[in-house]
Amino acid sequence: MELKVKAVLDPQFEPMSLKVREMREATRENGQDIVIGVQRNKGAVTTYRTRIFPEGTGHDEENYRFVERIAKTMLWVAGGYKIIISGADQVAKRIKEAYTDGGYRDFDLHFMENVYEETFEVVSVPLEEAPVDISTAAPVGRHLDGCRIGFDAGGSDRKVSAVVDGESVYSEEVVWLPKVNPDPQYHFDGIYTAMKTAAEHMPRVDAIGVSSAGVYIDNKIMVASLFLKVSPEDFEKHVKTMYMDVAKKLGEELGHEIPIEVANDGDVTALAGAMDLNDNCVFGVAMGTSEAAGYVDADGNITGWLSELAFAPVDFCENAMVDEWSGDYGCGVKYFSQDAVIKLAPAAGIELDESLTPAEKLKVVQRLMEQGDERAVKIYDTIGCYFGYALGYYAEFYQMKHVLIMGRVTSGKGGEILLERAKEVLEAEFPDLAGSCRLHIPDESSRRVGQSVAAASLPKLG
Repeated sequence: MELKVKAVLDPQFEPMSLKVREMREATRENGQDIVIGVQRNKGAVTTYRTRIFPEGTGHDEENYRFVERIAKTMLWVAGGYKIIISGADQVAKRIKEAYTDGGYRDFDLHFMENVYEETFEVVSVPLEEAPVDISTAAPVGRHLDGCRIGFDAGGSDRKVSAVVDGESVYSEEVVWLPKVNPDPQYHFDGIYTAMKTAAEHMPRVDAIGVSSAGVYIDNKIMVASLFLKVSPEDFEKHVKTMYMDVAKKLGEELGHEIPIEVANDGDVTALAGAMDLNDNCVFGVAMGTSEAAGYVDADGNITGWLSELAFAPVDFCENAMVDEWSGDYGCGVKYFSQDAVIKLAPAAGIELDESLTPAEKLKVVQRLMEQGDERAVKIYDTIGCYFGYALGYYAEFYQMKHVLIMGRVTSGKGGEILLERAKEVLEAEFPDLAGSCRLHIPDESSRRVGQSVAAASLPKLG
């Protein structure tokens, strides 16, 4: 695999985007068509059509590795509790074995079962019975009429705004510690207090919009790191409907029902960007503790996809670093987060004190970057290379006109280097994408205000 732009600190890097291109070219004359589908809640289906080598011609292992990576990506892009393989029985059989209790993809299976509350399955069907796309994308957000509360639940602080006809008339940030607190009452009280405070700065409350890290289905909290220490029993009993319960309590105090809409913070960030740019097809990636993503489609809708790209593979190399949580290799968390910086530091010749936290290690590298240290420059250069090739892969699933790059990893001079190298990759390897897609680093202060207004705009009145 020949890269036109080298990852200077990672010579074994094999971008998924180039693997997809290689497979297409290798099977152009004598390929076997297949369709991979994932099904999620409300009957929604997302599909991906590609080609593999004809089964039984000596390429079975290559076929399996390729399709397995694509299916895994689709699960974490769109979400789902069923994988449908159309036109490749042998590949489907091996993928079914991987997605079993105790199997190769045990983590993914149980995560998706927890999110969708359905038994996970892998099925094989003939190509003529291939699934088709069924979308549940909905026009969420951009509603600025009335008196609204916008709440943004972060891991270290919570933000709330009172928004009247699209203008933030009051906002506050309060430090809290949700990730280390096992008592769900702590979380409930913090959220309720924030919303009550915002309500006191408006003549009435017409709606509440919530931006929060995690996975949300029909406003229910399915998975969220904010409640990391809460027991499974308390999560099921007290956490799953917490945002709706807070809205209900506030509504009872004010004497009327208050509609609420909850969305993943990545999607709300993309929505804020779309509102600011006055455009659609906005894809946002935040590089912080992990990799977070969000998307607003061509119609200005939030898709209902998971977009949990931290778990989606971007590197085809089997020797790539393994994510400790999922147990998988080559996934986004090790390429677009503080973990990426820490991973690359030894290759750059930077020795980091092992007693430091990951956030503190990142700060060491950022200080070196501010001093113009060439070793730090190589780290950001490599991450930028990763990102350019990853965008080529993400574009297989997302239609992108604008890409927003955010998070503490992208702050300062390092973010500028990352952005420039990513652009170089797009121009060299994916000229069509480079010509149709713009990369942005939003201003942090304006992004924060925009986030609260975007969150407040989620519910539609009436």
